[in-house]
Amino acid sequence: MDYFHLSAGEDSLGQISSLGLAYLGDGVYELMVRAWLCLHGKATNKGMHRAALDYVAAPAQARLAQRILPLLTPQEQEVFRRGRNSRTATVPKGASVAQYHTATALEALFGWLYLRGETDRLNQLFTQMMEG
Repeated sequence: MDYFHLSAGEDSLGQISSLGLAYLGDGVYELMVRAWLCLHGKATNKGMHRAALDYVAAPAQARLAQRILPLLTPQEQEVFRRGRNSRTATVPKGASVAQYHTATALEALFGWLYLRGETDRLNQLFTQMMEG
């Protein structure tokens, strides 16, 4: 199996909870942020972790997610909605419940797109978030 070039079918994706998609999407999103920071010279080695946190913390994810909401297809909107409505046990310090739920929705969408192998769409949405 090639875990960098996936194309999971609807049956496989339907068996994964929204929180499972968000778990995967968190890693996908963080990897994209780290690559973006490196490629755009936004951080030095010393400040790389701090710079990444400025983009991956729930309040930042929630704010950046607003940039792509009008661009989502109906199917992507449904994945986002399901992720936002997932029941989470805790909310991290420094984030409101609404911010955390929006961040979880964004991560679920990124996990879903990744598993579907839709890397072009991931890049399109990520670029809009970071540079839009």
